[in-house]
Amino acid sequence: MDRRPTLVILSQVYPPDPASVGQHLHEVARECVRRGYRVRVVTSARGYDDPSVEYPLRETSDGVEIGRIPLGSLGKRSIAARLAGGALFLLQATARVLAFGRVDQILISTSPPIVGPAGVLLRLLRRAPLCFWVMDINPDQAVARGLYAEDAWPVRALDAAVRVTLRQAQHIVTLDRFMAERLVRKLPVMDKITLIPPWPLAEQSGDPVAHADNAFRQEHGLSDKLVVMYSGNMSLTHPLTTILEAADRLKARTDIAFVFVGGGNGRAEVEAFAAAHPDAQICLLPYQPLAMLHISLSAADIHVVSMGDDQVGLVHPCKVYGAMAVARPVFFVGPAESHVGDILAHHDVGWTVAHGQVDEAVQILTRLADGPRSILVAAGVRARKALDEHFSRALQLPRFCDLIAPGLGE
Repeated sequence: MDRRPTLVILSQVYPPDPASVGQHLHEVARECVRRGYRVRVVTSARGYDDPSVEYPLRETSDGVEIGRIPLGSLGKRSIAARLAGGALFLLQATARVLAFGRVDQILISTSPPIVGPAGVLLRLLRRAPLCFWVMDINPDQAVARGLYAEDAWPVRALDAAVRVTLRQAQHIVTLDRFMAERLVRKLPVMDKITLIPPWPLAEQSGDPVAHADNAFRQEHGLSDKLVVMYSGNMSLTHPLTTILEAADRLKARTDIAFVFVGGGNGRAEVEAFAAAHPDAQICLLPYQPLAMLHISLSAADIHVVSMGDDQVGLVHPCKVYGAMAVARPVFFVGPAESHVGDILAHHDVGWTVAHGQVDEAVQILTRLADGPRSILVAAGVRARKALDEHFSRALQLPRFCDLIAPGLGE
């Protein structure tokens, strides 16, 4: 019999699925295994973006025991599909965890958004403390995007579920002060909230790669260009219209390339724009393997981070840390009063424009392309220094595991 204390993680996404929620959960799981805990993950056997992708029903990765639900995702083609897939996943996952012999701690995040009630039910039935890792806030995000009215019944139901989860959780981890403020508006739970920014996954896969040695730049014909890169999930909550229009305005500048790497429900907009503006210097690529992430991120001269004006405190643009990890500056399109705005203001690691300020974006990028590269290099050095001192994996991962690990086995 395995006598190790057991941590159970419920998440619709988990590696090798590329979604960052699952990648971060795996880093926590692996670290808890290293500390002597048994970690059992219940996740979906199908890809979150693309449900036609199938993963093994059972496997062990880095000592983490992974069990996958056969019908746990219907993809992201619509809100209805996401909710139905989430419900199917939770029904099966709850039954599976109830059959486990020992449960000492439960960790849930926000994938699927309706995971909270399952975590609460398991907490009550298995008498195990619950940690709620809030990486985005719904239904508020859906309301802000205009997908639902504030008084719609799905909104009221999901909001009630979030409130119950906040009330029942022993620990609540969220990503920045703006998100904490949003949660406290729902329920006075500040005494249970810990702010832990999501560390950059790129740190694990290697150091920054100099442009002269970067195979990604060479492979995609970027060797002699200023590379403006957006890498990661292309979400509708992170509008890219301003940077796309800047790319069109700068189409005569063949020395400036706009590279979009990743997927998500906003990728279609980028594809349509690139097709409608074939002269724009736009390169569109799929997600890169995690082991190669430091190479693709290092290929940029400057990284684009975007946040919708109505999404402050609802989502957290993790892309900023990936840029900082490879010592690259940030071009932020979004509200200055935000977490990314705070980073740029406090550490001088990039430039900010508001959505719709295409002229300003063009002026900044033109100035950077025509000026000495030492300006970009210096900003990148400051970015990496800020990351090491405030946001690194070495700092934040132990903080997270210290929070949940002492409760295991108690």
